[in-house]
Amino acid sequence: MKMTNAQRLSAAALAWMLMGVAPPLALTQDAEPQQALASDSQGKSTAQDEAQTSAADNTDALRKAAQNPVASLISVPIQDNWNFGIGPNDRIQNVMNIQPVIPLNAGKNWNLIIRWITPVIYQPVDVPQASGPVVQPGYYGLGDMQPAFFLSPKKGKIIWGAGPQLLLPTATKTGILGQGKFGIGPTLVVLVQPNKWTLGFLVNNVWSVAGNPNFPNVNQFLLQYFINYNLNKGWYLTWQPTLTANWKATNGGRWVVPMGGGVGRIMRLGSQPVNLTAQFYGNAVHPPGASPWGMRLQISFLFPKMPKK
Repeated sequence: MKMTNAQRLSAAALAWMLMGVAPPLALTQDAEPQQALASDSQGKSTAQDEAQTSAADNTDALRKAAQNPVASLISVPIQDNWNFGIGPNDRIQNVMNIQPVIPLNAGKNWNLIIRWITPVIYQPVDVPQASGPVVQPGYYGLGDMQPAFFLSPKKGKIIWGAGPQLLLPTATKTGILGQGKFGIGPTLVVLVQPNKWTLGFLVNNVWSVAGNPNFPNVNQFLLQYFINYNLNKGWYLTWQPTLTANWKATNGGRWVVPMGGGVGRIMRLGSQPVNLTAQFYGNAVHPPGASPWGMRLQISFLFPKMPKK
């Protein structure tokens, strides 16, 4: 069943949020996505004037974002996280998250948006010795996958989605790269777009319900709030700190509270539309020996229309 432009609103904004960015101005014109992304190459003065006028009117452009058929947008973000200064030897942990976002039509009034996070991790390891910790090469491999399923209404001024968040024990080195537990819990995302801004949050909590009895039970919380400010020519400023809590840990090692932000832009690599971001965060609160600061680099491959069935 073909979706109308009005029905695309919720899935469009929610899919952009789950990618970790605001809908950039290059995709908020009253045109097909392919035309909007190619506007710089048209070379016609009238088209350029219209693009400049629309870019200047950020309020109208943001409200029209979902009028393009981006509800059928499939994205494949690849997010690389560098966590520096771990332990007494200042080791570096690397977590690369491959996290495709796929919106599906779930009926007349609802969309189903799937986000499936697959982490590939390098975890440094220091072996305690009487003379102090000895640096070891560390472990590299697959972490625990984290799929989430958001059911979202197609209409509404406030965009939201809710559903289950899963934790799958897929790590290649249990206890170091993963927790060895199957977990489940609720997840919720809420999004609004006033004027030049995109504001919202994503929250979940996961409890272990099965898995290796030799490893601790899981009770973990995540809150990611995001503030995106759209600029001209596809640029935007972004703040996307991810706060986490391990409720099983002691008070001194329970929370990670980062502060920081970065910049992003939508552009083309050849014929492929992509979204690029670079962010830096300092952890105002973190467990002893954990990383005090980190860097996040991300490239998202964008596919404006879903393949026809």
